[in-house]
Amino acid sequence: MKKITLGIAIVALLFSVITFFYTQERSKLVYVDVNKLLEGYKRTKVVRADFEKKAKVLRANVDSLVTDWQKELKLYEKERANYSKKELQLKQELLGNKQQQINNYQQAIQKQIQEEDKKATQTVVNDINDYVTEFGKQKGYKMIFGASGGGNIMYADKSADLTEIVLEQLNAEFEGK
Repeated sequence: MKKITLGIAIVALLFSVITFFYTQERSKLVYVDVNKLLEGYKRTKVVRADFEKKAKVLRANVDSLVTDWQKELKLYEKERANYSKKELQLKQELLGNKQQQINNYQQAIQKQIQEEDKKATQTVVNDINDYVTEFGKQKGYKMIFGASGGGNIMYADKSADLTEIVLEQLNAEFEGK
């Protein structure tokens, strides 16, 4: 008896899914190439240029500190014969500490640059998503797929959402109804 009920439930589920997709208007299901949108969107270029300016300044600050440290190191190597053992040890410790501080600063700057890049990119992505959503609503599309290799859906009309129907039937099958 359970096998018959299970079979009927599976057939009903398949019939529901097939009927849904068969009755959908094919012209209402469309997609956009997300990568082409990002590349072709003019605001992307503006945001990217602003980001690059900020990143260049931050990198220049790090480069300046590294250059100053390298000069100190060369001076130390040049004059180390003139230092006492205690002075050598102290100078080496100071140079080591300064190098560590520069490394820490460099890592912090790199993290800041990555966060700024992520923020800038997300701003553009949000613009595109908002536009695609409104475009989809205005044009009456049921669904707009975002093709970028990940298969993301950028906009979907609620009537195209089968989640509740599938979940209800799946739970019914699980409970043996």
